[in-house]
Amino acid sequence: MLYDVTVIGGGIVGLATAYQIKRRRPELRLLLIEKEPYVAAHQTGHNSGVIHSGLYYKPGSLKAVNCIRGYDMLLQFAREEGIPFDLCGKIVVATKPEQVPLLQNLYDRGQQNGLTTIRKISLGEMKEIEPHVAGVDAMFVPQTGIIDYKVVAEKYAEKLRNLGGEIHLGEKVKGIAKGPSLSIVTTTKSAYETKLVINCGGLYSDKIAQMTQEQPIDVRITPFRGEYYQIRKDREYLVRNLIYPVPDPNFPFLGVHFTRMIGGGVEAGPNAVLAFRREGYKKLDINFSELFETLSWPGFQKVAAKYWETGLGEMYRSFSKAAFTKALQELIPDIQESDLAPGGAGVRAQACDRTGGLLDDFSILEDEKVINVLNAPSPAATSSLSIGLTVSEMALKRF
Repeated sequence: MLYDVTVIGGGIVGLATAYQIKRRRPELRLLLIEKEPYVAAHQTGHNSGVIHSGLYYKPGSLKAVNCIRGYDMLLQFAREEGIPFDLCGKIVVATKPEQVPLLQNLYDRGQQNGLTTIRKISLGEMKEIEPHVAGVDAMFVPQTGIIDYKVVAEKYAEKLRNLGGEIHLGEKVKGIAKGPSLSIVTTTKSAYETKLVINCGGLYSDKIAQMTQEQPIDVRITPFRGEYYQIRKDREYLVRNLIYPVPDPNFPFLGVHFTRMIGGGVEAGPNAVLAFRREGYKKLDINFSELFETLSWPGFQKVAAKYWETGLGEMYRSFSKAAFTKALQELIPDIQESDLAPGGAGVRAQACDRTGGLLDDFSILEDEKVINVLNAPSPAATSSLSIGLTVSEMALKRF
């Protein structure tokens, strides 16, 4: 079976990429391969459903450019397809005086990224927006919203099929052999000849990339699990919309926060702990081979040496509901341990290079026959149509 383009990975980025290619060049024969029996099974189906504004990202970076462009594309797509969303806005709160300069830096970065309607707010305004929040300074981000990205991804898949794209579910890629003009992608069920391979493998993107390279690649996916609690129904009044802390600029996670969900309910979290397997959604999910690969990677060892104190705190909160509650009480002092019921968890595919750098930006590497999307964590869901457009432009130069 011969294809022009084969996309590996049925998460939101793979589906958006395949959809953008087929939309622009419907005559190309396109195949998308996903190892699970349904799309959006991992990062897409386990995230918090936030529509990100582009506030946090370095101006001019792939994250900033694609998040801001992707934001508008996502909203237009949702409106056209009747997918519910709510631009409810969020507040970012400095809970300690030493966080005030960091909040100002965040505000300045938002302005540089074109978010001209964000605004610093007084403590009185903060209490009007979120009556139960405590803090010493705050800003309001009206662009932030909520949506169900699994619904979005399923709609991408539907539209891709309608354009003639093929989606093969329940097939795991076992190998990729690059030839002079065609590559052969071998799966657990079949083999496919293709002119171009696009790797959107998420948590296994590094493994798939290595199948396409003779030399070892210098990036390894390090899986971080984020665990959530659900706020008890009769205590949901404590949170009106979205409440975020000022993030630690040295750590690539946003800190525990409160998120109202588009389908109802309020989530609190996530923390960020090392997952002992790449698709390990429970504390005791362990794949010893994958864990050994993570722990023996020189880059991770450098990360662990640098962030060991933060990491221990995150791990402690993972096993101690009281400690998790204490972290939440910095934002909402009235929240109690009894208000929290166990929620879901997600695993973030965080690329880590050999030198101990946690890749802060999206990373897309290409050669003549392969495009590897190697690092696409948050805000990849918000950015998905824009990332898909970026990758499709790289792909279509070959045709």
